[in-house]
Amino acid sequence: MEPKSFKDIIKDEYKKCLLDPVHFMKKYCQIQHPQKGKIPFHLYAFQEQVLRDFRDHDYNVILKSRQLGISTLSAGYALWIMTFFGDKNILVIATKQEVAKNLVLKVKVMYENLPSWLKLTATEDNKLSLRFINGSQIKATSSSGDSGRSEALSLLIIDEAAFISNVEEIWISAQQTLATGGGAIILSTPNGTGNFFHQTWMNAQSTTTSTGKFHPIKLHWSMHPDRTQEWRDKQDELLGVKGAAQECDCDFITSGHSVVEGQLLKWYETTHIQPPIEKRGIDGNLWIWEQPDYTKDYIVVADVARGDSADYSAFHIIEVESVTQVAEYKGQMNTKDYGNMLVNMATEYNDALLVIENANIGWASIQVAIDRGYKNLYYSPKDSSISDVTQQLARYIDLKDTSQMTPGFTTSSRTRPLVISKLDTYMRERVPVIRSQRLIDELYVFIWNGSRAEAQKGYNDDLTMSFCIALWIRDTALKLRQQGIEMHTKTLEYFGKGRGVYNNNSIMKKDAGWSMPIGTTGEDTDLTWLL
Repeated sequence: MEPKSFKDIIKDEYKKCLLDPVHFMKKYCQIQHPQKGKIPFHLYAFQEQVLRDFRDHDYNVILKSRQLGISTLSAGYALWIMTFFGDKNILVIATKQEVAKNLVLKVKVMYENLPSWLKLTATEDNKLSLRFINGSQIKATSSSGDSGRSEALSLLIIDEAAFISNVEEIWISAQQTLATGGGAIILSTPNGTGNFFHQTWMNAQSTTTSTGKFHPIKLHWSMHPDRTQEWRDKQDELLGVKGAAQECDCDFITSGHSVVEGQLLKWYETTHIQPPIEKRGIDGNLWIWEQPDYTKDYIVVADVARGDSADYSAFHIIEVESVTQVAEYKGQMNTKDYGNMLVNMATEYNDALLVIENANIGWASIQVAIDRGYKNLYYSPKDSSISDVTQQLARYIDLKDTSQMTPGFTTSSRTRPLVISKLDTYMRERVPVIRSQRLIDELYVFIWNGSRAEAQKGYNDDLTMSFCIALWIRDTALKLRQQGIEMHTKTLEYFGKGRGVYNNNSIMKKDAGWSMPIGTTGEDTDLTWLL
């Protein structure tokens, strides 16, 4: 058998590279190592499998640990497509243009070190793009809402998708251009629950969802052959426990910036969550866990929505002493019917303290409670500088004098941080008994957006905010009850100790007359004439 010519060897190698991106990258691609400079890209077994998944599946979503070389792997896969397939258009989107540009730079490093028989002529080569003579190209862009809208894309790579705030808009923009036969690689470490990346991952894992066209790839830190438990423990020291969990463990629950820690919410799910014993209403959205107990005190705290929008009206019924959630509503109805429901439920639960947020549309439901003469309606101080009952009592404000008060609870820039802080305190101490999965689901996506706590984009916080107010009001109710006990006690003490006509030391015999000391001499004066 005659030895193969150099031309035949190259032909065979070219064919192998065409069919297998793993062979192409292991044998011919080089990467830029931060300490060693340019080195061959020696693939680990898990990286080889990821490359084959890229080749075999058009849509891939990757939940990954940090520093596993997946961005570099995506760059190599992009170069493989550009080299062996003509007229391919690849777009890279990342949190910032600089990050996307870095992935294109990795493509260029590999391209520049290819052997001449693999290296196509570049017709365009700049910091943000690379185009070959066969019409294939790669571009880097920032994460603007219209990224990819005008591009006829063959492959969309979204790097660190969980950290791009408007990634859902980008995905929608790119859908029409991908629908003609393109593919996508969406990769990221986790960043909390409820966002686009989390939803895409969960859909990909589900075999029942109609949107599950993505192939899921999970890359835990332990998949790297050089990573040991000692390395993982070191990450806790370097990044903190929460940061290390986000960067290494592929755990959505412990990652992100939720106001209440995900692990704590998970504890509530396994400890307290129960199905309701009764569902009331036409829509079945009034959930009951405990019927009213005449020996207990309750508060009903409500948030009001218009009933015809994306927001929901919501209320909780909380047993004051144990902070137990006994009932909850989340639904859409007009404000008058909602007001009547609130009065009915408050009356049923021992004439509970009824707290209705008075922002905007809330006044319509408050007016129903006033018109029906509900006697235990919560009032807020008109003075915006007074934020709680302690300050009211300190200023000797008569809490029963409604002329100094405003019906309902006022959520303002002053009170909102206070009620959210109360949520944080109560939850960290695991005081409330939460029964509702609906509330827990909202708390998972109730996040810090800068310095403001709010629902993640695309979600609502109706149950969450009414629950925050409920915890705040619970302290208020206890203080008011304690004040009532103290006032009653002091009144009894006054009657027992006060000097008056009917004091304990008076001689009450009829034949002794009726007298008491009058004037500066202190002599008894007969007062029977008063009779």
